[in-house]
Amino acid sequence: MVHLAWVLVVSALHARGRRRVVLAARAQHEVRGPLAVARLALGDLERTARVEAIDLELRRAALALDDLTGAPRSRRHEAVDVGRLLADAAPAWAALAAQHGRTLTVEPASAQVAGDALRLAQACANLVANAVEHGGELVRVRACTGGGQVRVEVTDNGPGLPATVPALVAAARGRRSHRGHGLAIASAIARRHGGRVTSVPSPHGARVILELPALQVTTPRPARDRRVPRDRPART
Repeated sequence: MVHLAWVLVVSALHARGRRRVVLAARAQHEVRGPLAVARLALGDLERTARVEAIDLELRRAALALDDLTGAPRSRRHEAVDVGRLLADAAPAWAALAAQHGRTLTVEPASAQVAGDALRLAQACANLVANAVEHGGELVRVRACTGGGQVRVEVTDNGPGLPATVPALVAAARGRRSHRGHGLAIASAIARRHGGRVTSVPSPHGARVILELPALQVTTPRPARDRRVPRDRPART
């Protein structure tokens, strides 16, 4: 009797798992189409800063859909200007902040890192969304460099984080909290790029930092001129 009950439980779990796979596949099919159409529609518009920001958010949504369905994605590592990344995303972040009654300031600074630009935009967007949704009225995003690191600092004047970043990430992974999922996503992306997401004390509110290794640009040494001087005969 116990064995039969166990078989029934296992069968029910397998059926539930198959149903979730089917639902995920249908969601992928139904969502990917509108995303593609929306991006095609943007192609006919003038490429303003707002249009570029919308296109970036649509690509982020497609990326999240790939993650949900387990679709393989090649890891593209290229030189990424973090300052330009922040500037491109600023119009969309400003619209989100305005919807929540927040004031957002973005202070980009040219700083190069090596990585996947779309993944890094995903990490930054999650940190900004956390500050906008759970922070205070003022949200500030700033890029800076120092000590071989590039830092994206997201600060707000709200109540602050309820726990440390590692604790919130662990709670989100263990499904013990509805908060921390954005931090978990950003932390995973940072680790894959050799960096981390951390928080530092702030007089008011939260101060969360995405820290990445700066791209070391090496200047090629000039080739030596091996031509024979005109006033010196060549050796035979």
